[in-house]
Order: sequence, then C-alpha cells, then structure tokens
Amino acid sequence: MDKKYVIALDQGTTSSRAVLIDRQGRMVDCVQRSYQQIYPQPGWVEHNPQEILLSQLGALTELVSRHSLSYENVSAIGIDNQRETTMVWDPTTGEPIANAIVWQCRRTAGMVEELCGSPETRAMIQAKTGLLPDAYFSASKIRWLLENVDGARERAEAGELVFGTVDTWLLWVLSGGLVHATDVTNASRTMLYNIHEGHWDQVLLDLFDIPAQMMPQVLPSASVFGETSYPGIPAGIPLAGVAGDQQAALFGQCCFEAGQAKSTYGTGCFLLMHTGATPAVSENNLVTTIVASPPNVGHTEYALEGSVFVAGALIQWLRDGLGLLRSAEETEWMARSVPDTGGVYIVPAFTGLGAPYWKSDARGLIYGLTRGTTTEHIARAALEALAYQCHDLVRAMEADSRVALQALKVDGGASRNDFLLQFQADVLRRPICRPRNIETTSLGAAYLAGLTSGFWSGTEELRALDASGAEFLPQMDPKRAEGLLDGWRGAICRCM
Repeated sequence: MDKKYVIALDQGTTSSRAVLIDRQGRMVDCVQRSYQQIYPQPGWVEHNPQEILLSQLGALTELVSRHSLSYENVSAIGIDNQRETTMVWDPTTGEPIANAIVWQCRRTAGMVEELCGSPETRAMIQAKTGLLPDAYFSASKIRWLLENVDGARERAEAGELVFGTVDTWLLWVLSGGLVHATDVTNASRTMLYNIHEGHWDQVLLDLFDIPAQMMPQVLPSASVFGETSYPGIPAGIPLAGVAGDQQAALFGQCCFEAGQAKSTYGTGCFLLMHTGATPAVSENNLVTTIVASPPNVGHTEYALEGSVFVAGALIQWLRDGLGLLRSAEETEWMARSVPDTGGVYIVPAFTGLGAPYWKSDARGLIYGLTRGTTTEHIARAALEALAYQCHDLVRAMEADSRVALQALKVDGGASRNDFLLQFQADVLRRPICRPRNIETTSLGAAYLAGLTSGFWSGTEELRALDASGAEFLPQMDPKRAEGLLDGWRGAICRCM
C-alpha cells in the first residue's frame, strides 16, 4: 500500500483537533482549534454546533494544506468525539434547531427523576442500556429540545428533524449530508440503545417520547461509514472508524482484552475496564458500556466504566475562575513546594458527583481551610482530588469485575503531571503506566480507521507500535495513604 497516513478528528469538549498519524503510529502533526463554552444558567452547559463544525473543519483543512494531503496519500479518516452531547438539526437545510446540550449539563436532572424515579423503571433502564438513569446521557437532552424549542416536536414527528451526537453531526457534514449514522459506542451512551440486542429500544424511545425516525443508523466502530464530500477537503477518503472519546482512548492504549483498563484525565476523568464479550453488571454504581472492537470480531464487546464529571476542569477553574494559576503546568511545582495539603481537600462536584456516587445535586467544596492555607496547598489538593476520584472508581471496578488490576494505563492532558501520577500510584497501590504518546484518544480513532482501511494489518501490529513510556510505582507508606483516603471520604460525606 502506498498510502502514508491516517487522519484522526479528535472532537473534544473544549477544542477540536485534526491529527496526522503515520504507519509507525507517530503523531506527525496536530492542528487544534478551541471554541466557546456557553453557560446560560448555573449547571447548564451548551455548545454552538456551527462553532464545533468550524473548529473541526478549520483544523482539518489547515492540516490538509500544510502537508498537501490528498486521496492518494491518506488511507482513511477516523473520528472520536465528546460523548452524550446532543444535537438536533434539519437535514434539509443543515441548520441545528438550538445549541447542543453538552454532556456536563444538568438541566434535565428533574426530568430524569420524574420519568425514571421508580425502582422498576431504573432497573429496566439499567438492564437494557447498562446505564444508571441520569441527565448525563442523551435521552433527556433530546426530549428537552423537543419540548422547549418552538415547533420542534411537530417537526420531529413529521420526520423533518434528526438527532445525533457529535460524531453523527461530523459524519453528516463531511459526507455532504449523505450519512446519518453513529457507532455502537456512542449509541450506547444515549440511554436509548439496547446494548444486548443491538438496536434502538422502542420502550425507551416511548418513555422519553422521542420519534424513532430521528435516530441515526448504528454501525460497528470499525466500519466504513461513508467518504468525504465537502469543499476544501480531498474527496473520496473513507470515513472508516468512529468511537466515543473514552472508548477510542481504550483502543488507543491497546486494551483489546478482558481485564485491561485505562484512565483518561481530561476535562472529566474516565476509567474503563474491558470485560470481553460478557457485560458485567455493576453493584457499585458503575455503568456497562460497549467498547470499540477491531474489524470482523463478530460479536459485541463490553466494558465497565466510571465517569468523574470534573478532573482537568478543576485545574482550569483554578486558573480561569479563581486566577490562582497562570498555567496548568504550574500545579506540579506548586504541589511539590509543600509537604502536604495542610489538611485541605477539594471535592469538585461542580455539576454533581458521578461514579461511584451518582449524586446529581451534590455541589463542590473546599474543606479544611485554615489561616495558613496557601495557593500551593489548594493546587496540591486539586491534583490529589483527581487521584482520589480515580481511586474510588478503581476500587468499585475491582469489586464489580472481581479482578484486581495489575496496573493502570493512563492518558489525557493531566497525565503529563508526574506529581499526579506518583500520588495516584501511592493511594491506589498499583503501578501507573503512561505511554510515550499520551494522545491515545486520537490514536484510537486512527487505529480504528487504519485497521478498517487496511493501513495496518491487525491488532498485533498495533501492539508492536505501543511503545511504553514511564511507570510510577507506589512509594508512600500504606498507613499514611489510608489516612489521606479517610480524610477524602470525610470530605465526600460533607459534600453529599
């Protein structure tokens, strides 16, 4: 094969990136464009779909121009995306009916409680979707748009509107409006998809009063969804791999088998453990979700997942909201400049607590302040909060899977922070493995696209590319670690 590259479109919560990957799995180049976060009311989060599109297409066209990319040298384009974020648009005009409702948004918490509050309904939803009923997922967001945008319900029932997560929106635009589809990983995050039977579930669509004709076609992650047909982008390049960002990161970390796990420290913190062809049922408030599988696996594969709503966003808040930092990188030396937090704990429940607590009305706190508390103590407490939240997820996951993790693979922007990873190893009592390339989300999208298009021969070739980076081993005295965890549990209790 004479193709030289695959392209990954990494559409995240705060920015869109176009990444060029070569046959050795190396990031040749990356173009990133940020876009606006919209907060209409406390607890509400929105994105402008056109701004998402402009940022993603702008990054892609710049990448194409920089490297004179064409159909001849690009094997395929893969997409990974922020999950659950919900859009509704008119497929005739291409106009969204409103801003996208972002996964972090809590506006529909009351609706979910009203519709799904009974134990029988909650059990039914978990049995069908693997999810715990929550405003985090797409179903209630779709219903909110249909009920609150003038004429939306009538238009949807007449077949004049379609729904999509961000991957669906990008596929639709990049294909020139010919493809209205999503992959199984994104479908499994809507709270409308039956993960056992593999289809949109009519009982759930009826529960949320969503017309079935709005829903996209669902395909395996390693599929050819269509091909490019958009001005300024070379035509005919296969759109050949799609996955939600966290499943893409799991794939990019080469976690192809049951018992392997990764944690991504991004805007939120997301920990997934591959469980193979058997969907594990959580007794600790985790969710069961579908993972991205290599081509031609022939069956659905699953993972246990725990989601922390606020991780890197906490550091952003210290920087942008409080002005305590000039950059996220400063937190490492600030944390090392003090021996401990001075008893300070931060619980970043800005939009409620996710797994394993699922307390939607919890709100954040900084606990243990004294006159001697400094910005360095607060910065250290913020980093430790990320590690504590991940610790809680791992312990819940080990209990549900009955498998003790041998090591945890990590990625995402905050995984560059050596203090965080050492503290994570200390409180978790497990080795923490950081790959050489921490951009495993875009790498996973590239791997899916490249396997589907034949750019790479199979998962063994990908494993050979998976160069190890750094390993962090536990160093803290276990009694001290347990004492710190006791303090964390106390702060969680006060938060709730």
